[in-house]
Amino acid sequence: MPDPIKLKTIFMGTSPFAADILSALVKNNYNIISVYTGGGKKNAGKKEVEKSAVKMIAEKNSLPIFEPEKLDEEAIQALQKQEPDIIIVAAYGKILPKKVLEIPGFGALNVHPSLLPKYRGPSPLQNAILEGEDVTGTTIMLMNEGVDTGDILFQEKVFIDSEESYPEILKRAADISAELLLKTLPLWVERKISPRAQDDSQATNCQLIERSDGKIIWTDSATAIYNRARAFNPWPGIFTYLEKDGTNLRLKLHQISLLENMLTSKHKIGEVFRSDEAIGVMTGEGAIILEEVQLEGKSRVAVKDFVNGYPEFIGSILK
Repeated sequence: MPDPIKLKTIFMGTSPFAADILSALVKNNYNIISVYTGGGKKNAGKKEVEKSAVKMIAEKNSLPIFEPEKLDEEAIQALQKQEPDIIIVAAYGKILPKKVLEIPGFGALNVHPSLLPKYRGPSPLQNAILEGEDVTGTTIMLMNEGVDTGDILFQEKVFIDSEESYPEILKRAADISAELLLKTLPLWVERKISPRAQDDSQATNCQLIERSDGKIIWTDSATAIYNRARAFNPWPGIFTYLEKDGTNLRLKLHQISLLENMLTSKHKIGEVFRSDEAIGVMTGEGAIILEEVQLEGKSRVAVKDFVNGYPEFIGSILK
């Protein structure tokens, strides 16, 4: 059997999660013959395109980089010429066609941060937080033509603290995923793992997060709104609308917490009120505490400073 470290390996990924996986492979001397990554995003007000996290790691380690917009026939031919033994994919953002999956002798392995078949799709960790999960996981799977539907090789749990936000959980999930991948690869190459099919009847799916997903629905419970803030930190964040001078202005809530021990209330849903020294908002069940806010066109400020400049905020109804 070939040494898994010496296998001609192509890595495909884009996000910071994927960058951590690539870093672990490089640190452990895997033979990365090329890196495929998605195009970066344009910085607001700037002409240059921001590099993906994976591209920055690849450049740092002088690895050949490919950024095809599509895995079309030309891109597939370029892949075939490299004659990879294995392809490793993590948060790449593109579906691999059958022709690509058939190129490497040891197949294409995907690192997906959920306990598949739960949370198939591009936002598994955010959705686990939104659902108030206290445990999720990571899966190493053999890819097929579906979206996260391939046979499972290994899985490991990732625990979630109720006060953690997405970046903290993402980092821990990446570390656990990298360790699991390094454990899986030698066993897979030596054919000591028997892939097991996913139970499609237990599958759940998640979609790409959009900016509009951060809109707060005040009839939701305080816990659900708090989980939304945790899941969507730092992007897209959570926001609501405040009526000011006859205009609805977007109000971003940068930092919130739960108001404890509030069993009953005389306040309307969405109403801003004082609670001792804190500024709260009533929800469909319970209340949240506002700590830092940012009104459209203004700077981010502590809510107490916001109230000092806009005292009529107390008693307003957020939409």
